[in-house]
Amino acid sequence: MYRNIFADEEEMKHFLATVTTSDWNEEQDAGRPLQEGTEILVKQFPEHEENIRAFYSRWEEMLGEPFHDTVEIFKQLKASKQYKIYALTNWSAETFPVALARYDFLNWFDGIVVSGAEKMRKPTPAFYQILLDRHNVKPEEALFIDDNYRNILAAEKMGIKSIHFTSALELKEKLSEMGVL
Repeated sequence: MYRNIFADEEEMKHFLATVTTSDWNEEQDAGRPLQEGTEILVKQFPEHEENIRAFYSRWEEMLGEPFHDTVEIFKQLKASKQYKIYALTNWSAETFPVALARYDFLNWFDGIVVSGAEKMRKPTPAFYQILLDRHNVKPEEALFIDDNYRNILAAEKMGIKSIHFTSALELKEKLSEMGVL
């Protein structure tokens, strides 16, 4: 979406790295209202007000296509009917419903715990515990898959076997090795 706003790629990268940073976005994922997060940045960077406001007012434009290879793995696991599959996601409670409506496969989960709704996010151990408690999942019987290594480390500290996702091909190989697929 920001490629449609900024004419210069380097200027766009600088804006994303210094204004609408990952740390700032994670605060909305942890439950801070989008409007509040936006106003904080507008106050800090008034010269970027229009671009800051675009982050959430045009947020749906930032959603890309699903990763079809990964969705295919999910489809195979779901079709096997051998597993309950849950999502533990760092996502704003205000934007997650948009993704849920857009991507049908998000409705395949047996349960979803959204960080913005719970007012905490991965890698906070209490956030993982919400899913475990709510869905009666025993850590030693669970398998956690995540693309963020810090989240893998947190899950492993809780006794949850984990796979660090780097590609669909590697995930499929690891699941096959484990006898899951």
